[in-house]
Amino acid sequence: MPDLLLGPDQKLRCAWCGTDPLYMHYHDTVWGVPEYDSEQLFAKLMLDGQQAGLSWITILRKESAYRELFKDFDPAIVADFPDEYLEELLQNPAIIRNRLKVYGIRKNAQAYLRISERQSFADFLWQFAPNERQPLADTAAFRTTSPESDAMSKALKKEGMTFVGSTICYAFMQAVGMINDHLVGCFRAEEVAS
Repeated sequence: MPDLLLGPDQKLRCAWCGTDPLYMHYHDTVWGVPEYDSEQLFAKLMLDGQQAGLSWITILRKESAYRELFKDFDPAIVADFPDEYLEELLQNPAIIRNRLKVYGIRKNAQAYLRISERQSFADFLWQFAPNERQPLADTAAFRTTSPESDAMSKALKKEGMTFVGSTICYAFMQAVGMINDHLVGCFRAEEVAS
């Protein structure tokens, strides 16, 4: 099966994670596991937004710095970050020093708080999840967007969020278990599906 890779622990995994221990750990413990906590969903969406134009492993390697510097992505705290603090962050090589992305996290935290006045952020996001969560038969079925990610992106942008295009939303949906894109034969595929 070319779409699967036998890891050093003799487990078949989706080949995209390779044999990097950090990537394998992410694949095995996070990717595709349903997440329903609003603040954790916000954190994951913010990290996915940082990926725009970069590889996911780059962000994964910087995740702990992001969580520390952005106060574990607590929206109530991040929404009030002063410009001076964001300017300091832009000098820190531990994160991606992109002005639009850094300031975008604050803007998105403010949008999160507005959404939360009406409904939980988790409910807002999970309304876009497709009904089926079956593993993929092969990589020919891989997509980078879907009608659901298009709809989520449009709704998030309407709320004032940034770095939430359809491709980012699709990757986010994969990560938080709204979609199960583990391949049939991957040891996590059925575990995640159930």
